[in-house]
Amino acid sequence: MQTILNRVLSGQIRLKDLPVQQLEPLCAEIRDFLICHVAKTGGHLSSNLGTVELTVALHRVFQTPTDAFVFDVGHQCYTHKILTGRANRFDTLRQEGGLSGFPNRSESKHDAFIAGHGNTALSAAIGIARAKKLKGEAGKVIAIIGDGAFTGGMVYEGMNNIDTLDNLIVILNDNKMSISKNVGSVARYLTILRTSASYHNAKQRTELFLDKTPFIGRYIKDALSYSKSVLRRTIYNSTFFEEMGFSYLGPLDGHDLESLIAAFSSVGEYDGPLFIHVETVKGKGFIPAEKNPGAFHGVGTFDTNKLPDPDEPMSDSFSEVMGKTLAEFARQDRRICAITAAMKYATGLHHFAKQYRSRFFDVGMAEQHAVTFSAGLAVEGLRPVVALYSTFFQRSYDQFIHDVNLQRADVLFAIDRAGLVPGDGETHQGIYDVAFLSQFDQMQLYAPCNYAELRYWMLQLLARDSVGPRAIRYPRGAESAALHDLSCTGAPFDLFRAVSAARIALVVYGALTEEALTAQQLLKQQGIAVDLYKVTRLHPLPDGLLSNLQGYEKVFSFEDAVAASSFCAHLGLALQQTDFKGIYRFKGLPTNCIDHASVPQLRKQHGLDAVSIANWIKDDETLG
Repeated sequence: MQTILNRVLSGQIRLKDLPVQQLEPLCAEIRDFLICHVAKTGGHLSSNLGTVELTVALHRVFQTPTDAFVFDVGHQCYTHKILTGRANRFDTLRQEGGLSGFPNRSESKHDAFIAGHGNTALSAAIGIARAKKLKGEAGKVIAIIGDGAFTGGMVYEGMNNIDTLDNLIVILNDNKMSISKNVGSVARYLTILRTSASYHNAKQRTELFLDKTPFIGRYIKDALSYSKSVLRRTIYNSTFFEEMGFSYLGPLDGHDLESLIAAFSSVGEYDGPLFIHVETVKGKGFIPAEKNPGAFHGVGTFDTNKLPDPDEPMSDSFSEVMGKTLAEFARQDRRICAITAAMKYATGLHHFAKQYRSRFFDVGMAEQHAVTFSAGLAVEGLRPVVALYSTFFQRSYDQFIHDVNLQRADVLFAIDRAGLVPGDGETHQGIYDVAFLSQFDQMQLYAPCNYAELRYWMLQLLARDSVGPRAIRYPRGAESAALHDLSCTGAPFDLFRAVSAARIALVVYGALTEEALTAQQLLKQQGIAVDLYKVTRLHPLPDGLLSNLQGYEKVFSFEDAVAASSFCAHLGLALQQTDFKGIYRFKGLPTNCIDHASVPQLRKQHGLDAVSIANWIKDDETLG
């Protein structure tokens, strides 16, 4: 039996022509499709299940690419991809060479703007809407923004520049959640909007009364309509969005297709930018995700018949070890504070938050604020630890330079998901932090390769005599078995000597140490002796490292960070300045996009796996 979804996807019937009574069954089929495919590939589940009706209604009324959909963050775009010709590729979602988990302009003309980071959609949408005006092009620009994004400042910068764009529509997807539970004044304001019907009820009663009042009622109603801002202030103090220049519509039930389609169809009646407030349930239609949407926000593969217990403790990871270590140390020093940006659980800080509530700060999707806020804490004698993903930390580079580094503020950065990151692709790779943090002479930067080193160096960096800006970076997920077996010496670098005398040195750090150890063994089997240096302190370069490397004929180094200006480049410059007489070779990642794939696949693609490294050194030997 052919499903409604199959009929739409095959082109037998257009979504716009589908009988209204078939829209709800279509949404149910899309949810089944999403659950089935994400269970096989992994991906963002809760956010996509919560926006099925919203996306179907958008495609029912509007027409991409003439009308541009701009998704904030972008992890809720799966239904959009299904309805724009990509359903048959969903078995490749987030896989090497497959569909991206986020909107991607190079993937489809229906994706208007790349996404991956939060609170960017409004600024992008304003730019696209303004461009359409300048070029005389038809079409609306619709920004779909989650409530969590309103904790970031860029949204308000955009609101200040909406002008009178009558081709701009902003849809607030209010699911009362971001990755961590929403915090702060904006979340409380949206709750007031959701729960108070005083303005809407009073307005309806007033209009009904005036409609029934002979002769004068119509004139009063026209006058009140003309001065609607006064009426709003009198009855309800208006909404923030109206004060910023939007016409405000809502809140609407984000799963009521009839209401959504009616609202979207009425946009032509407004003569300026329109703000539509929609309430949705994250994880809608999949009971485990509805009950625990955070646990099903970003998932790996899973068996729909044997779901994991979301209440079980999280599996071991670098994030968990960092969080537990910080929480343990905070008992000794009451000045320790922890800050994150809507990532309490993902960064492991839930351990700290549970024990030291008054010293824990989740600032929402506001990395810039997180960094300057931490500097403010530090100059008053507190000792803040800021836990951010590497890809999100780069958003606060100016704040790091100006507010932390210039005044040598005592801030420790715990940089999560550093290096290559699987699945999420180009918007989430943590490959720039080494380059931008190693530009500052006194900045301390560490890269442990296993849990033991992470615990040790966290405690060293938290010690009372460790001051000023400093950072520790670590990869996503768990330590490898091979690296688990390495002991922590507490030295800023360790030397693993070849059995026989070596004239070649290989320098590496972090998770790639595993590939380097394997490459060392592969070369040994081919009669090439290589000494391996595993560096933990990346900046400043460890004392003794340069003098040790002076005696080698060739030094090779590699890293899973951008090759330009990262550790390997700094090591090469330092060797040159010490009059190193040998040959130095290094490799890292390109500065252009790193696509989505598994970490082993990405390492192989870029020549950072053990076999590639061994061949690189062997070929260099062959060439002389």
